[in-house]
Amino acid sequence: MTLTTVVGSSGSGKTTFLNDVHRFNKCTYIRQYHTMRPYIPVSKIPNFDPTRLPYWDIYVNEGKADSIQVGGTMAGEFTAGLSGGQRKLLLFELICQRMANQSELLIALDEPFAGVTEDFVPFIVDRLNELRKKHNIVLVTNDHVETLTQMADNTITVSAIDRTIVKVNDMEGVERQKAIFALSLGDHYEYHSSMDDLKFFVQTEILAPSLLGVIMFSVFAHALFVAAFWDSSTDSAALILVAGSIVAYFSVNPYLLSLTEWRNAMEEEAEAVSSTACSLNCSFGVVSSNDFMTSQLMHSSKAMNRGLKTALAVSLVFLLSWAEYGVVQATVSGLDDIEQWVAMFFDSASMTFPLICLGIYTKLAFQQVQILGTMPFLLMIFLSTTFSPGSGVEGLKELRYLFSRFYWWCIVPGVQDDMEGCPDEDLNTLYMILASLVGLCIFLFVQMVGSIRYNKSDKKMSKLLESMQDEDFHQLQVSLYGEKALRRLNHLGSTIRSDSEQDV
Repeated sequence: MTLTTVVGSSGSGKTTFLNDVHRFNKCTYIRQYHTMRPYIPVSKIPNFDPTRLPYWDIYVNEGKADSIQVGGTMAGEFTAGLSGGQRKLLLFELICQRMANQSELLIALDEPFAGVTEDFVPFIVDRLNELRKKHNIVLVTNDHVETLTQMADNTITVSAIDRTIVKVNDMEGVERQKAIFALSLGDHYEYHSSMDDLKFFVQTEILAPSLLGVIMFSVFAHALFVAAFWDSSTDSAALILVAGSIVAYFSVNPYLLSLTEWRNAMEEEAEAVSSTACSLNCSFGVVSSNDFMTSQLMHSSKAMNRGLKTALAVSLVFLLSWAEYGVVQATVSGLDDIEQWVAMFFDSASMTFPLICLGIYTKLAFQQVQILGTMPFLLMIFLSTTFSPGSGVEGLKELRYLFSRFYWWCIVPGVQDDMEGCPDEDLNTLYMILASLVGLCIFLFVQMVGSIRYNKSDKKMSKLLESMQDEDFHQLQVSLYGEKALRRLNHLGSTIRSDSEQDV
């Protein structure tokens, strides 16, 4: 197998070249400063032997082997653990162990020596030599260039003057996109889920300090609610319900807002990608269908982790709705009907489910998720007419039917008679449930549109690849892999395929 180095002056686009290799090809990709969830205990990573790390004896001797965490910063919170260089070595060792039983993968590494002291350079060199026995490697480096040049089979030189062309070994003026496609030979990385992965999720997410913090804050907020509104009058029922819904919403909101940072870290942990070109799709902020098939480098699959995290977030909303129902019962009488709890849950769902979906299932930035995800809460205040029944501009106030809060207020004693246009009691609960799903339906529609655009982009990329497969393209691949290796790899085909080809 071969090792290819990408070199060039500062600002020439070396990392951009590697990013495009990862974007358009199926490959494992370790970034220069690779993100992992900092609260993960190293010893709890499934099917990973940390004793092979060169520094592990330090933590064994200090009695920290079972507790030392990955470390780093996430969502503005620093977690003590491994140093940046130690995390880089962890990633190398993780790759080696994960890929020991597979062959002919493509591995992309950005600045593998960055943040690593001289005493650990031999460890990385050893792991590179171990990996290249079975896999092809392409990497970018500004450090230890001489060491890597001696190891390298190929050198791709990028220019800061003209980024449309590159030099591949002795071949001048090679089209940049053609060089990227020429590297696109490699098998799919596979990782099979097990009960260890579920156990890992429980240990890192359900038993996580962040979730415990949300629970403690919720207990405090609801206890304060009971103390502040104890022995309230029935005439204040609607105001008590408003206060209860606000407390429940802001109790879970910090956790839901953290989903964006969780998603980014979880996806970067994976980076063992078997998907195709996603440049248009990623910019649109939509998760493609191929993302659901992506295997994880750290654990299981993106789909499994998204699903488990979604279930955990929804369960938190569900439990908080019971807490809301309980404190309301404790402070005011006349609201003990179970239909009140149903209304509380679906009202909360209408304002939190979009935030969950945006945080977990898109590629939107934190600020975008925060603005779009809290929009249902803001629109509910303005358009549900529950704060001032019957008010609003004609036409605009018809939008009240899109909010669960409106149907909830239709069954609240003291205000139900003031609500305009309430449906029959037999249909009110059904309409309430359907209204709570409006935000989710809008999200799914946008996802569908994004998927269609993604498929068009995918087909366009496939046609571009086909147009480039001429004699020069073949010679370029021979230069990179050699005639014998190319024949062995060709059965894998290109990684830039249409969805229909991937399903065959």
